[in-house]
Amino acid sequence: MSKNIKNQSRRDFIGKAGIALAGISIVPRHVLGGKGFTAPSDKLVVAGVGVGGKGKSDLNSFHDSGKADIAYLCDVDDRMAKDSREKYPKAKYYHDWREMFEKESKHFDAVSVSTPDHSHAVIAMAAMQLGKHVYVQKPMTHDIYEARKLTEAAEKYKVVTQMGNQGASGDGVRQLREWYDAGVIGDVHTVYTWTNRPVWPQGIPWPEKAKVIPTGLHWDLWLGTAPYKDYVDGLIPGSWRGWWDYGTGALGDLGCHLLEAPFSVLDLKYPTDVQATVGSVFTDFGKRGYFKDSCPPSGYATLTFPKTSRTQGDVKLHWMDGGIKPARPDDLEIEEIMGDGNSGILFVGTKGKMMASEYAANPRLIPVSRTNEVTVPQRYERVKGGANGHYAQWVEGAIAGYGKAKLSAPFELAGPLTETILMANLAIRVADIPKPRANGKGFDYPGSNKVLRWDSANMKITNYDEANEFVKREYRAGWGSL
Repeated sequence: MSKNIKNQSRRDFIGKAGIALAGISIVPRHVLGGKGFTAPSDKLVVAGVGVGGKGKSDLNSFHDSGKADIAYLCDVDDRMAKDSREKYPKAKYYHDWREMFEKESKHFDAVSVSTPDHSHAVIAMAAMQLGKHVYVQKPMTHDIYEARKLTEAAEKYKVVTQMGNQGASGDGVRQLREWYDAGVIGDVHTVYTWTNRPVWPQGIPWPEKAKVIPTGLHWDLWLGTAPYKDYVDGLIPGSWRGWWDYGTGALGDLGCHLLEAPFSVLDLKYPTDVQATVGSVFTDFGKRGYFKDSCPPSGYATLTFPKTSRTQGDVKLHWMDGGIKPARPDDLEIEEIMGDGNSGILFVGTKGKMMASEYAANPRLIPVSRTNEVTVPQRYERVKGGANGHYAQWVEGAIAGYGKAKLSAPFELAGPLTETILMANLAIRVADIPKPRANGKGFDYPGSNKVLRWDSANMKITNYDEANEFVKREYRAGWGSL
């Protein structure tokens, strides 16, 4: 057989095979695989970064949607990754997400980020630049600047995004919004949010003595973008939240779950000003301590939001942590619990009040007896599975593609929410910084209760420059920049 005949035969075969394959592709997937079958091409191939703790439950929730394939795992701590590696034995395992992205990016569609807060932004940005859909645990970022850049990147790279504040997909926030739409409580001008967090140590000095790095922990990779420090006990797996280099304190842990409802109900965006006070730490009788590395034991921040299309004027939003709570409303029945006992949300309107628990669960009117007496139309479609459906919503949205599905917490909504949380944190950090008095006798706290004016367009405090160092941090060498 001549070479030309061979080539012609090969072209004929490829052409015929292509026609055959094209014909097969139009057969419905369920016919090919039977009832309930999901073809591999219809599944979202997910790479998880941070696969222990919350990362483990995130991956399991994606998998349980029936439409996600957990194909790659990355964690800096083999101890934390153990369960996920056992559950997904076929998934290839890495310690460094940069190596995983470099070697495997052609083989996955999406990335789940569930690391400590200080690593969220750099991983999510790298994923989006590769055209990958991203799911990022709350808070979306560690710094205000990072939140803005990720919000812009989601639109630039046309990827499907979701922040891990499951309450955004719950029924509770939709019920609150429907009550508000119906005018049940009038115009809201004040909102209170509170939590018993932190439930980990805060307001403490950094341990003086370094410890031996545990087997299985890649400490330098865990530090990531943060400044290098020797390993110490009491940081991993969860107490990193109380240290400014890695976490964002009580606000970072619960703020997204509590402030999401006010943002949704009132259509809030960026605050115009913020002020805060913090709980004191006393190293000995009468002497206040200050530990710059650690979040304070408690904080109270107040933010002002300008009028929106859903309010008649400015809105004051109060955040309280460390067990601080607002005064109990006079019209709340004495046997009723404020929020859920530990955390809560309280809307104060011109005609009444409404309240909810963490995640905006268990929404109630005040007096609570009104809750079952007031009936309003259901205007907002519920997410299948409620808060638990938050994961499947992202998976299905990513499979559909950018702009083809509505999500509860895309970065366009999660970004301003995260910035607000971090803005309150900025005020809390400023409030905690002492300055020596001119006479050398004692200290003052000039940032405490100071109203900080925020220029959102330029991401800058305009009246207290000392605060701007907390808008953006510098990454450790080797970890890039945004």
